Amino acid sequence: MLCPLCRTRKAKRACPALNQSICAVCCGTKRLTEINCPETCSYLSTSRSHPPAVVQRRQEKDLRFVLPLLAELTDQQYQLLLFFQGLVVQHAASAVPSLVDSDVAEATAALASTLETAGKGIIYQHQAASLPAQRLVTRLETAFRELAKQAGSAAAVIERDAAVALRRLSKAANDARKALPDDDEPVYVKLLGRLMSAASPLEADAGRESEEPGGRLIIPG
Repeated sequence: MLCPLCRTRKAKRACPALNQSICAVCCGTKRLTEINCPETCSYLSTSRSHPPAVVQRRQEKDLRFVLPLLAELTDQQYQLLLFFQGLVVQHAASAVPSLVDSDVAEATAALASTLETAGKGIIYQHQAASLPAQRLVTRLETAFRELAKQAGSAAAVIERDAAVALRRLSKAANDARKALPDDDEPVYVKLLGRLMSAASPLEADAGRESEEPGGRLIIPG
């Protein structure tokens, strides 16, 4: 029986996500990208425990770029960074036109400026230069404002920490092309996609626990 995805190779692996057998190549290349693999999949577990050499090199390369981004962040700043990263990935998946690194850099810098200005007692909405970036600003700010409501009297603290996280994201988006010159554009957007969809060996190496977008944050009392 041929693989129903490529229709060229023999289907030898039972895929629990598709409820049918697929070939090994499609299993390996479409895993967690085009196929929504459940955590119970034995092939997914094996790939995470023993990734092929090319995947290991990719993870090591990503790690060298990502680790400085996490340096000296508090737990809450780190969780907010993950929160915003997840929102960027979600927005990029359906954005028209496609989101590029400069959009991410502009959007996160604009929202960081808005939060920093608010911390000085001035209400002013900083705007991104491009329309795609401004759409991302709206997505990020709407989700963050909902989150900040939970902080109550500590809203100023979480806004300050969010600004720090957003500045880190903006810098990373600006630096990604230079740091990873062999990667395809948009370099940072694709890097975020890998970080949020892979089982995060990067975060494990960094000594952090992953949080999904909108997940638990440490709200100061």
